[in-house]
Amino acid sequence: MAFNSPEKIVEMTKEIGAKKVNLPLSSAVILGFLAGAYISFGFLLYIRITANLPGEIWGSIPDMIGSTLFPLGLILVLIAGGELLTGNLMTLIPARLSGKITNRQIAKNWTIIALSNFVGAIFFVYLFGHKLGLTETEPYLTQTIAVAKSKIDESFPMAFISGIGANWLVCLAVWLGYAAKDTIGKIIGIWFPIMAFVAIGFQHVVANMFIIPAAIFAGSFNWFMYLENFLAVFLGNAVGGAFFVGSLYWMAYAKVIKSE
Repeated sequence: MAFNSPEKIVEMTKEIGAKKVNLPLSSAVILGFLAGAYISFGFLLYIRITANLPGEIWGSIPDMIGSTLFPLGLILVLIAGGELLTGNLMTLIPARLSGKITNRQIAKNWTIIALSNFVGAIFFVYLFGHKLGLTETEPYLTQTIAVAKSKIDESFPMAFISGIGANWLVCLAVWLGYAAKDTIGKIIGIWFPIMAFVAIGFQHVVANMFIIPAAIFAGSFNWFMYLENFLAVFLGNAVGGAFFVGSLYWMAYAKVIKSE
């Protein structure tokens, strides 16, 4: 078989989740930092391309083009190596439901990776977006602020629901990445769910670590507004990944695996 079956992915995810919570602290921090930067690479690419394609002329085409470029970030995380909060919101759950890890280990991992992702994204956006000016010169500044505003302007309940959709798709991308047995298969498996979540406009907590601070560094919005968005989107991402992917697939296949 050229790919791993869903049952096999559940088994793989249990082992991967157990491995993740037992990473040395230094490894977890470095890989978390890199993942935050990698997702920022994808979002910066989106901004730099779509800003040059005004919507009044191109219609929805810029968003479609941007959504096909954004998956670069998760491709780098899963193939080059990285620890991404939103992926771990799913990956640790089958390991927990199987009794391989504890709630304390999950909380510790999510906290370390969230902070590391944030540092990686902030480092990236400050260095390349702010100091180099890649998000603070026109037409990129206008696009950056417009995208950030679309995130900030959503109410807490709407951002929460949007977060569910985003990480449902992101974790399906991770799931399909685990399904593939070769690099090309992994890239294709990752590509389409990520393209879908970006094209739809769902909110992703790590992606927002890039775009909203980019607008803040440029003089728009403030950190309190970002914090409210972070909480809403994080909680939605947690539901989308931990329940709709991690928990439901484990519940669907746990008995099948035990009977084999």
